[in-house]
This record gives sequence, structure tokens and C-alpha cells, in this order.
Amino acid sequence: MELVTPIRRGLAACAAAAILTPAAQAESFDATVVAGHPPVFLWVKTLSETFIPTVNAELEGTEHSIDWMEAYGGTLAKVGGELEAIEDGLAQIGIVSSLFEPSLLSLQNVTYATPFGSPDVDIVFDTVDGMHEDIADMRKLWEEHDMEYLGGGFGLEDYLLMTTFEVDSLDDLKGRKINAPGPAVNWLKGTGAVGVSGNLTTYYNDIQTGVAEGVIVFPTAAAAAKLHEVAPHVTRTGFGAQYAGAIVAKKSWYDELPDEVQAAIDTGVDAFAEAYRAGLEQRVQAAFKTMEEGGATIATLPAEERQKWAQALPDIAGDWARNLDGQGLAGSEVVNTYMQRLKDAGVDLPRDWTVE
Repeated sequence: MELVTPIRRGLAACAAAAILTPAAQAESFDATVVAGHPPVFLWVKTLSETFIPTVNAELEGTEHSIDWMEAYGGTLAKVGGELEAIEDGLAQIGIVSSLFEPSLLSLQNVTYATPFGSPDVDIVFDTVDGMHEDIADMRKLWEEHDMEYLGGGFGLEDYLLMTTFEVDSLDDLKGRKINAPGPAVNWLKGTGAVGVSGNLTTYYNDIQTGVAEGVIVFPTAAAAAKLHEVAPHVTRTGFGAQYAGAIVAKKSWYDELPDEVQAAIDTGVDAFAEAYRAGLEQRVQAAFKTMEEGGATIATLPAEERQKWAQALPDIAGDWARNLDGQGLAGSEVVNTYMQRLKDAGVDLPRDWTVE
């Protein structure tokens, strides 16, 4: 029998430690990714096809990995329920649409309170993303629900008007019933039109049956819903691109991740933002082509009529901001910062919504 001396036993222990240490340090993290919409929606498709693969690629060669579970299309949370799913720990990361959280994420909905902004998605998304770095209340609203705002701000392209009748001027809207989603109903106040609240599941039938004579909508949704079949007059009004949400993580989970994993996730968010915007531009072009080929007439509202429309609206932004100010939130600061940054970016605003 071979004798094992203390020295040899010590050397053997050191060798074993050298072999086992890397394996002991390596760690796989479980992450459920949530989105209420199905992957047919570009932001979910990009989350699955760009964000996750980019994070995985960044982690190659490190001692860490992420074991992903993808839960989309209502399998874990319905549309508007993603924030609660992450807050409750059912998911660790995902897409949260601030558009569907007007109370909990009120400040994030600034673009809907300032119509006729920029049609440029890069300007709009980058501006709201950047404001999260500079306005503490914007991050605070996420952090109150144990959320880490990662960025990758996404949203919807320049909204427009589709009607059963031709629109050359603001006067053409008088007495007309127009469908509009949520806060966009306010974009019709003072125009003479009658706002009829609706959503993508009701627009086609509402127009077909005469409940409404038109709709405020974004091109990619309009083409997919074939709204041009019932509202063939497409008027590019320039309501502006709209910020709708971002990628967020459960903060208590994210904060415990190693620096390498956090860095990989951040790189994935940047890749998501770039891919989403490129994909959105392609889809917008395809949407207009589909509508034209389907018999739609596409026109642009004259600049003077666009300005007249913007000026006819009540003080939407001011009312929105002052209401939030009264709740102890930075409503006026958010509106004023957003307006200033659009102007700094060279955006031609038919109405400056700066709050006095």
C-alpha cells in the first residue's frame, strides 16, 4: 500500500483545487423572458432573435451563461401584465409597455401628451431613453416596482389619419366620428371631430358599420388590419412617433449578477435597439406599399393645416404635466426636457408644448 505523506497530501489537494476552481466559479443563471404580445410583433420578435442571441454570444468564453425561458403571447402575462409578472418574480426580464401602464409609468407616456412631435423614431426613442438617465423620477417609477430600466426604448412609428373621406384641411374633420386609441383621443379635441375610443380589434368593424368614419393609427398596424379596405384615404398628419416601453429586468435579480453578465445584457439591449429600428423602417415601407396596392390614396396634410390642427388643441401637455406635478412627480420637467431636446435635434414643431 502506498503511503501518502502530509506533503504529498497537500500537493494533491492543491492540484484538485486548481482543477475544480474554474468549475466552481462557473455559473448558469435562470432567466424567464416575458412579453404579453406574441412574436409576430416586432419588439417581441427582436427580443427573441436579437437580444437573447447577442447576450449568449457576449458570454461565450466567460465562466457564465444564461438559461433562457421565453414566455410570450400571454403564456405567462397578458398584454399590460408584464410589469406585475416581473415584480412578482415570475419573470426576470422582458418587455414592459409603459403605454399600457398610464398610472404606474405615467412619466414615460410623455410622447402621447405632446402630439405633433418628431416622426423620427431614432430621435424619439433616444430622447426618452436619455431622459431616464437625467430625470430621477423616471427611473424611480420603475424602481418602485423592483425594476431596472435597461433601455432599448421601442415604440411606434409616426401616427397618421385614415378616413372614409378625403382630408385636405382641418375643416374636413368637423362633425366626423374618428376612432382613436387611449390618450390619442385628446388629439381630436378642438378640431370639430368627435373622438370615439377604440382599439385595433374594433377599428375595422366600427368604420365598416358607420360607428366611426376614420381612425388615428400607425401604418404597420393599419396595413396588417387591412383598414385601407374601409378607410382608403390615408393622410400623413405627422402626429409623431411614440415611445411605448423598453427592456427591463427585476432589479433585485439584476443587481446580483456578475459584472460580465450585466455587461452582456447591456450589449444585448443595444443590439435590440438597433435591430428593432431597422426592422421597423422596413415594415413601415412595406405597410405603405400594401395599402397603396390595396387601393388606398396616400396624401400629406399641408404644413399650414398641420400647424392649425396643433394650435387648435387644448393644453394637453400642460394639463398632463400639472396633474403629475400635483402627485409629486416631475411632470413639467419631463415635458420641458422633452420639448427642448426635440428642438435641439432640429425638429420643426408646429406647437411647442413647453409648460410655463
